[in-house]
Amino acid sequence: MPHERSLDVISIGRSSVDIYGEQAGGRLEDVQSFAKYVGGCPTNIAVGTARLGLRSALLTRVGDEHMGRFIREQLIREGVETSHVVTDPERLTALVILGIRDRETFPLIFYRENCADMAICEDDVDESFIASARAIVVSGTHFSTPGTDAAMRKAMRLARANGVKVVLDIDYRPVLWKLTGHGLGEERFVADGGVTALIQTILPGCDLIVGTEEEFHIAGGSTDTVAALRAVRRLSRATLVCKRGPMGCVVFPGDVPDSLELGVRGPGFPVEVYNVLGAGDAFMSGFLRGWLRDAPLEDCCKYANACGAFAVSRHGCAPAIPTWTELTHFLTHGSPTPRLREDSRLSHIHWATTRRRDWPEVLAFAIDHRAQLEAMAERHGADPARIAAFKRLALDAARQGADGRDGFGMLLDGIHGQDALAALTGTNAWIGRPIELPGSRPLRFEGGPDAAVLIREWPAEHVVKCLVFLHPDDEPVLRGEQERQIEALFAACRGTGHELLLEIIPPKGSPVDDDTIARALDRFYELSVSPDWWKLPSPASQAAWNRISDVIAARDPLCRGVLILGLDAPEEELQAGLALAARQPICKGFAVGRTLFGAAAEGWLSGALTDAQAVETMATTYRRLIAFWDAQRAEAKRVAA
Repeated sequence: MPHERSLDVISIGRSSVDIYGEQAGGRLEDVQSFAKYVGGCPTNIAVGTARLGLRSALLTRVGDEHMGRFIREQLIREGVETSHVVTDPERLTALVILGIRDRETFPLIFYRENCADMAICEDDVDESFIASARAIVVSGTHFSTPGTDAAMRKAMRLARANGVKVVLDIDYRPVLWKLTGHGLGEERFVADGGVTALIQTILPGCDLIVGTEEEFHIAGGSTDTVAALRAVRRLSRATLVCKRGPMGCVVFPGDVPDSLELGVRGPGFPVEVYNVLGAGDAFMSGFLRGWLRDAPLEDCCKYANACGAFAVSRHGCAPAIPTWTELTHFLTHGSPTPRLREDSRLSHIHWATTRRRDWPEVLAFAIDHRAQLEAMAERHGADPARIAAFKRLALDAARQGADGRDGFGMLLDGIHGQDALAALTGTNAWIGRPIELPGSRPLRFEGGPDAAVLIREWPAEHVVKCLVFLHPDDEPVLRGEQERQIEALFAACRGTGHELLLEIIPPKGSPVDDDTIARALDRFYELSVSPDWWKLPSPASQAAWNRISDVIAARDPLCRGVLILGLDAPEEELQAGLALAARQPICKGFAVGRTLFGAAAEGWLSGALTDAQAVETMATTYRRLIAFWDAQRAEAKRVAA
């Protein structure tokens, strides 16, 4: 048996896209909008264990289409190893449409006729891959057809031959065994002797068996839970974990006693139940985090129960599973409310530790300007419609200047920059998009008063950028109005799943000292507004940087960081600010605009520059600024070392 394995767990089987109704409390027939998540018991477990710090992988099949690519990309974002996620050229990715009727009723429809994951075959199961893990997880659904049954049994044989533990999630869905009609996907138990007989052939080869009471009923062939568990025990020496919903769980490492209460138990976590879907997958993820780290069974139960509590309190299955940072915070500090989804601290930790990707550095070309370019066009007698074409040139220039480096990004608007925005979206670049009405003070949103309505149509990768002209000593009425706008915007971003970049610029002529910007940031944190990014004028002193860094460290250590703006400064002046910024760990880069495009825009709109000349001018300036930043950053690291 190898001393060290590259993976902790391989999850095998179902992989689907959950199309989840956003309106709770009504019939599925009446749902008007849906959210899209990865789904399927093994896929959820792969995501959950990765979030909890295990090295996880998934063995499954997805279709060669948009939904299959979505699953693969999301797994990668979650840190799940995908080398054995097979793309099936003939079959579609499975879909599940779900709703939340009430706490216990969740209508769902499985779209799984000849789907990709049910085509898993023995050839997909590679011995070296199985041997690379400490454990594999197989689920009951994939024993329901001969082909997938053969693949699962091969995986189990190879696991046993290579000293890999076998975990069975009974995962009993009667509809997937064709025991109910399509409209009864939520049905949890239908007795069937044939299913019981088949499952009992699996049990002897398992080291850990996890199921609800109803799932042990089907595995043991009895609706008396103790009798069912004892029937399973006669066939298997595996550790048995019986999930009991709000009563937590009970574990039997040995003989099953006369009462369920005599098994090994962990603490329960009473929370308000919002949605029970996905609770079992979260539970399994938490249990495996402990079990595969050789924790006492009581701790395994604690992790599992807590993860299940998070899942029942939130929308969705995989998205609801906590991260290890979030779980440990909860176990240490608890929550002031049983409605966990309304715990702002936990919600922020969950959000910040599950964001789409890491951005250790962002060097953004900012051309989200609208009013400034409109004024330029008017000054030169140019048709304002040409601004859109200029922004496409700026995109070409930015790509040339960045030359494929990590951290390339742009700020682009949806008014004049829509074509450039569409061209950049989906290319793995960092994208910020403004929502403020240019020049507004008090702050107003461009396109309407309701920020949630506006950004709901934006791609999830677009970072909502909001510039607010603000001073911490503004008169109270003005300050209060602006703060309410930002509070509403922050809530909208969290509701729609968009990151927020909050740009603070003190009004012209207002007094600014080393404390001004830090006080503005601190006030927003006091209001429970925790932007993902701050975009700030370059602080003029190390003392000002220290105050900003201290506030962020104290209030939100999970903040992505600060980007420095340019304010149309001459390049030499901008470089002086960047030289100081590069020495600050909290500063992750810049988002500079008119310094990069101002001269080119004036020349192009006046007719003095050709397209190629405008692109070259902007690309050269951007390239020079990136090189300066890189040099300053390298020097700062050298000095720090």
